[in-house]
Amino acid sequence: MSAALLKSEAPVRDDGPEHQAADVAVETVRQNPPLTKKRPRRRGPLERLERTWGLILAGPYIFGLLFFVAGPVVFTWVLSLCEWNGVTAPEFKGLGNWTRLLTDGLFWKASANTAYFVALSVPLGVVLSLLLAILVNQKLPGIKVFRTLYFLPVVTSFVAVSLVWTWFYDPNIGVLNYLISQTFKFVGLTPPEPVKWLNDPRTAMLAIIIMSVWKGLGYNMVIFLAALQEVPVSLNEAATLDGAGRFQRFLHVTLPTISPITFFVIVITLISGFQVFDQVYIMARDGRPADSTLTLVYYLYRNGFEYLQMGYATTIGTALFVIIFAVTLIQIWAQRVWVHHD
Repeated sequence: MSAALLKSEAPVRDDGPEHQAADVAVETVRQNPPLTKKRPRRRGPLERLERTWGLILAGPYIFGLLFFVAGPVVFTWVLSLCEWNGVTAPEFKGLGNWTRLLTDGLFWKASANTAYFVALSVPLGVVLSLLLAILVNQKLPGIKVFRTLYFLPVVTSFVAVSLVWTWFYDPNIGVLNYLISQTFKFVGLTPPEPVKWLNDPRTAMLAIIIMSVWKGLGYNMVIFLAALQEVPVSLNEAATLDGAGRFQRFLHVTLPTISPITFFVIVITLISGFQVFDQVYIMARDGRPADSTLTLVYYLYRNGFEYLQMGYATTIGTALFVIIFAVTLIQIWAQRVWVHHD
């Protein structure tokens, strides 16, 4: 009886909304205890040794990057605001060099010549190198020999190649004019007058473009060849089963698959085209004839090392950097339309 009395007198718990919320809060805290600040873990001797050696080994590269890349870039931007002959101390001129650049007729002439070179050499180089890669991507006896022969001009000195092609273009004893003359005679026509390849403003830049495209075909060919060999065979087999012909498979399977590599080749070829210098310097010194072969890099060289106008030369170099950077950004933006990364 006493037990029943005590039980009846015990307080009865109120399970109202407030008590239920309190129970939920207590359970939440119990399951997710407050985070305590952990002490930082001490690095062991082996970790410290690895970190030290990592910094030691990366140090020369970091130093070279800062001293030979970042430093000259910053120095160029600063020097573009100065007048300097390479001997005396630079004299700050503000935007004087840039004002001169915008009113310099030769700069715009060189820009037009460079744009003409890029507009012809880049499409020709990319298309021909892709076709050449398709030709050598065949399982034929001796095909590796042809791949090597096509790549040989890439490893040949630009100076040597330019000198040989200068002889090819000679209007009197050049091989090209001789071949043209013999071809006309073979078909029974009167041979035309010898073409003055490097001495005619109408053909001088075209002659340099032909040589430059020939020189760079092997490099892009190897890149395209590697891309073609990575195209999945299953995709071509599926397209064949669907009734696609060889050209349709190339257009709808191969080209989309290698589009990232094509984008890479276009970008590096564009950058290389804007920086054309060696062949112009060897084959058409001083931009002859009539500045028809004057390019931006050669105009930079002329001002910096012939006229000793280093400040103005760095302004031209900075303008060229801006042009290349802008064109590359446009390419990166446009690649979203036609490059397939899947």
